[in-house]
Amino acid sequence: MTERRTTSGEPTTGPVLVVGAGLIGTSVALALDRRGVAVHLQDIDPVNAAVASSRLGSADRSQPLGEPALVVVATPPDHLVEVIGQALRAYPGAVVTDVGSVKLKPLVDLQATGADLARYVGGHPMAGSERSGPLAAAGDLFDGRTWAVTPHAASDPRAVEVVEGLVSTCGAVVVHLSPREHDLAVARISHLPHLMAALTAGLLRDAPTAHLALSGQGVRDVTRIAAGDPRLWRQIVSANAVALHGLLSDVRRDVDGLLAALDNGDANAVEEVLVTGAAGAAAVPGKHGGPPVELVSVTVTIPDRPGALAQLFTEVGTLGVNIEDVRIDHDPARAYGLVEVDVAEPAGEALAESLRERGWAAHR
Repeated sequence: MTERRTTSGEPTTGPVLVVGAGLIGTSVALALDRRGVAVHLQDIDPVNAAVASSRLGSADRSQPLGEPALVVVATPPDHLVEVIGQALRAYPGAVVTDVGSVKLKPLVDLQATGADLARYVGGHPMAGSERSGPLAAAGDLFDGRTWAVTPHAASDPRAVEVVEGLVSTCGAVVVHLSPREHDLAVARISHLPHLMAALTAGLLRDAPTAHLALSGQGVRDVTRIAAGDPRLWRQIVSANAVALHGLLSDVRRDVDGLLAALDNGDANAVEEVLVTGAAGAAAVPGKHGGPPVELVSVTVTIPDRPGALAQLFTEVGTLGVNIEDVRIDHDPARAYGLVEVDVAEPAGEALAESLRERGWAAHR
């Protein structure tokens, strides 16, 4: 199924029941609440439910008032099928969606139960945080983000419109994908990178202290996402095994080729791997979904004291340069930090020179 982006769908007017008061579920509730939608929360953990309800400024949000028009299932992946089926049975007039990161296996498992799935339409907001739980939730988490809507052959068109309305109300942009295509896409851009980060980070666990002392921003960038909850990621990876198997087979082929190149001293083959990687990195869309922007890094040495980073950012802003990304690396031997600011390529050298004129130690 071809990807299709749209902002169609009337805004949700509710009432909406969110089942699962974690980061995503509570963020959905907050996003709806800010638009005046009547929203209620349920969670198997009464503490989560109470905390999430308090974020909405009410102590009674854990009990839905009457029949909801829409049920959003935001439980961990292992419980999606069970809870979606329960919602379809308990609320025969409601549309049911979910926010799970895998779509095909839950759909197949639901079909195997014999449930009438006309009112079910899968969904997956492409937003999140390294933090978890209702206290990490935010009503603007989905603003401007993409949200996959994955209707299946039996989905009622009206149910699809209701889920599109949910996305619109939460401030996100709809991307239509089939369940199978969605799972391949997220395996490629999310699940596989997480596994590669985990494999790389795993080699650091027993590394000598002297080796780890050389750690810089590069290894932190590559391994950062490996810190995600292993129990949650076990569920995600297991549910998307088919798509991941194909991609990991491709990685194994490329690793075998790289090993052969190293064994044979074939520098050209090594370079080909690196060139292909650079081309793939360049293919990642730029901010706001636009074309990639060529960036350069300007490295600035700053003292490790309060206000130093703010001062640097103020200087860069005064120069009229927009910072696209930033990384901070502390010097373990001195009370200094190294800040790498990424800016659009034409501004890089001029920014470094201007900062040096203002007394900063800066270079491209």
